[in-house]
Amino acid sequence: MTILAIPSPDSGVWNLGPVPLRGYALAIILGIVAAIWIGERRWIARGGKAGEVQDLAIWAVPFGIVGARIYHVATDHGLYFGEGRTPWRALYVWEGGLGVWGGIAAGALGIIVGAKVKGIRLLPVLDALAPGVLVAQALGRWGNWFNQELFGKPTDLPWALEVSDDTARDAGYAAGTTFHPTFLYECLWCLAAFALIVWADRRFRLGHGRVLALYVMAYTLGRGWIEMLRIDNVELSDVGGLRFNVWTSIVLFVLAAAYFVWSLRAHPGREEQVYDEPAAEPVEEPVDEPVEEPRDVPRTSADDRE
Repeated sequence: MTILAIPSPDSGVWNLGPVPLRGYALAIILGIVAAIWIGERRWIARGGKAGEVQDLAIWAVPFGIVGARIYHVATDHGLYFGEGRTPWRALYVWEGGLGVWGGIAAGALGIIVGAKVKGIRLLPVLDALAPGVLVAQALGRWGNWFNQELFGKPTDLPWALEVSDDTARDAGYAAGTTFHPTFLYECLWCLAAFALIVWADRRFRLGHGRVLALYVMAYTLGRGWIEMLRIDNVELSDVGGLRFNVWTSIVLFVLAAAYFVWSLRAHPGREEQVYDEPAAEPVEEPVDEPVEEPRDVPRTSADDRE
């Protein structure tokens, strides 16, 4: 047993009377609140209006949660379907199991819908929101700590993670085994990436989706090596010697890097307009009105008046 180690909570659920309070849900909610707060400040700084990020969150949050759950169930369907399994448990989001990639993709779709409704340009608002998502991911990973899940390989490092004996045995290891705290690694990586991206955005005034691309590159770079430490079983866990999520990270990193370079060449600088321009109203052609000819007015002279 490691003398210095990170203990896991005995329980991830606290009952307030008849209402269960789950650590996993609290971590997710706290992450969402942080992302909205950071995104709001950045959006206003980009020229947006206060309150619009909250309006977009009404679309993005439910889209993201549903997408994250669908991704998890699709890549770990053996946990819910098949002999001896309970398909209804696929709906039990509070028990853990949210796929980051599904959440990001579906959440972005929600933002696209919300931005279209409000007449907001998509790339500026995505650039404003992307760094805050890293903070949300950093906080959300602590939900894995409460649930004692998604930890890494055995280690005796001073910061190793302690789990319950049952959890260790379920993972195929002896009671008392300690593991890499991958949730902590990803939390710290996301916070470092957040600081780097915010600095780069202020220093170089990134625009046209380049903050979003930098976010994807930074996150996938860390997720790739952290994923290699994890020992949880997932479908498609070994494709060409790499876990499926490692391949996902590689592909997304390459695509984001290619977009960053293309955008830098095609659209240098930062866009100043963050709203769609209203459609120009048709200009009515002036109608020529007939001009009346002046009438000859008979003149009177002094002799006429006599």
